[in-house]
Amino acid sequence: MIRLSYGEQIPKSSLKGELLLKMVNDGAIIMIPHGSKGYYAAKDIKSFRNYLNGIFNTDDLEALAEMMGKNEVSRAEQTRLTGNSKTKRQRTFKGFLVNCYDPIKAKLGNREITINPETGTFTFIYEYESFQIPPEIVVIGIENSENFRFIERQKYLFDKFLKPDERAIFVNRYPTDQTDDLRKWLMAIPNKYIHFGDLDLKGVDIYLNTFFTYLGEKSSFLIPNDAEERIRSGDSNRYNVQYRPNEGKTKDPRVQPLLDLIHKYHKGYDQEGFIE
Repeated sequence: MIRLSYGEQIPKSSLKGELLLKMVNDGAIIMIPHGSKGYYAAKDIKSFRNYLNGIFNTDDLEALAEMMGKNEVSRAEQTRLTGNSKTKRQRTFKGFLVNCYDPIKAKLGNREITINPETGTFTFIYEYESFQIPPEIVVIGIENSENFRFIERQKYLFDKFLKPDERAIFVNRYPTDQTDDLRKWLMAIPNKYIHFGDLDLKGVDIYLNTFFTYLGEKSSFLIPNDAEERIRSGDSNRYNVQYRPNEGKTKDPRVQPLLDLIHKYHKGYDQEGFIE
């Protein structure tokens, strides 16, 4: 648009989309034949810039182009430039929830903070790019909201997977559009990650494709000691819905024993059953 507004001719193959069709139909730009190619040009430069002002609500096309090229733009910045806080479509709510049952000292940028949510509340980490936790803290990802809420009532389970000098912080990826934020943070930190999901085919699939593929060996799936007993008393309908024939071997051999149990009993077990 900027190049057209300065009188430059743009190859026909470089411009596509609904806005182009609108500009042609409105007579703002014209097509100049040139052999089999052809070019687009503004019919009148001054009129064209006024036309663009009517579309984008700004005379400063260069500033608009710079803003649209940014990964993140505040709604305040968009409003100052165009009067429209939704000029650039983007997510306005990023980050993820965290929870813990022991206070955890952390850093958010250059500030020291303490993660210690009151019962019935969680802490939401918005600026996750600068969120840092001590190396001895193990991150445990919990799939279901009820388990995430009642972590104290599952402490007996989590403590079995922690060394004496380790403590846990719990994360939750819902709503699911927060998954990328959580995964980016996990990839950027050295801390171990344990995935706690349903003991079924879908639960393993989420772990493998959403986390293990990106985190590798520093991630693991939480398989309780009584997994066989739990699965044996589980739900067969879940297995029948989730089963896909000719599934290959798992990318993480550490979860193969769990998969073998699921296939053995043709059942799955929901993680809510671990809440005491």
